[in-house]
Amino acid sequence: MKRPLYSALGLLSVALGAVGAFLPIMPTVPFLLLAVYFFARSNPAWEQKILDHPHWGPQVQDWRERRAISRRAKTMAIGAMTAGTVFTWYTLGHPWYWVSLAILVTCGSWIATRNE
Repeated sequence: MKRPLYSALGLLSVALGAVGAFLPIMPTVPFLLLAVYFFARSNPAWEQKILDHPHWGPQVQDWRERRAISRRAKTMAIGAMTAGTVFTWYTLGHPWYWVSLAILVTCGSWIATRNE
């Protein structure tokens, strides 16, 4: 009963991660981490496919093994959040850019303080 649910949640996580690969506001690796978690419990072959991926696999493995985020990934993530905040400021204006700025400060600070 749990395996199909974990498989479905893993596939949903991969889909959200794929969307995040193209949208600067949405992350990719956190969704792939969720997918690896779900696939470890339902389909180890799919888990291994993510871990073996040439681009995303090393980032997922760094997080699993050392709770680390590479400097390049930190820069890209904080840069994308900054771009999102600027976009929000230009398109939605006050008071919505404060929400985006709060997310940037909160999440950006957390990301910046992780191991490299």
